[in-house]
Amino acid sequence: MRGTATMPVGRVRDGALDLLKWLALLSMLLDHLRYVGLNLDGLYVPGRLAFPWFCLAIAANLHRARHAAVSGHWRYLGWLLLFSVISEVPYRLFIEDADTLNVLPTLALGLLVARGWQQKALIDRGLALIAVVTGAVFSAQLMFGFFGVLLPLALLLVFSRPWYFSVLPGGVCVAANQWQILLNSGTPVALLGLGACLIAPLAGLVLLRHAKNVSPPPMRRWAYALYPLHFILLLLVRRIIA
Repeated sequence: MRGTATMPVGRVRDGALDLLKWLALLSMLLDHLRYVGLNLDGLYVPGRLAFPWFCLAIAANLHRARHAAVSGHWRYLGWLLLFSVISEVPYRLFIEDADTLNVLPTLALGLLVARGWQQKALIDRGLALIAVVTGAVFSAQLMFGFFGVLLPLALLLVFSRPWYFSVLPGGVCVAANQWQILLNSGTPVALLGLGACLIAPLAGLVLLRHAKNVSPPPMRRWAYALYPLHFILLLLVRRIIA
């Protein structure tokens, strides 16, 4: 699959990209519904699509705006970092036994790595190196760990290569999702979760290429607030159920 000829550039809204973001948000919500106190373990499987699709959205934005002003990428990073801080308290209130940070620091580091690969400027390469080292050193504290930091880059590389190269980000996605624990578990949910991780990049890339005529509501900067807000709303649901 070659994305160069099909990706819109500039200010043109990409309906497929907006749809991907909405579906990633829905997948995340389904995943977190497992923590409201009901027997919803099966939602783990569609929940595995959320992180790779958020990473794919980052890669798609970088690809389609690769010739845009650098300031846009700094704003992108700034919003991720801001809501990384804002979201941490709601995240820990909802996920009471959380042993990692919320997902946004991983996405921010992943953005820096992918941007550093894409651009030749010394500052971009330097920040990418810092992000890689940070991801390696603090892998245990980051949601999806070191391989989660590498996933946006792996997805960005696929945009200029045939579709079957999606096996690369698929493998990185599996590695980011504690594949050994899931494989040793051997339950249908765990194995289906591994399968979802493997095919998520290809499914997202197919959607970006073939869903060009859809027109979902644009997902703009206000959508960052949905991340901490959904934790608060689900926490209220859990307390009502309890």
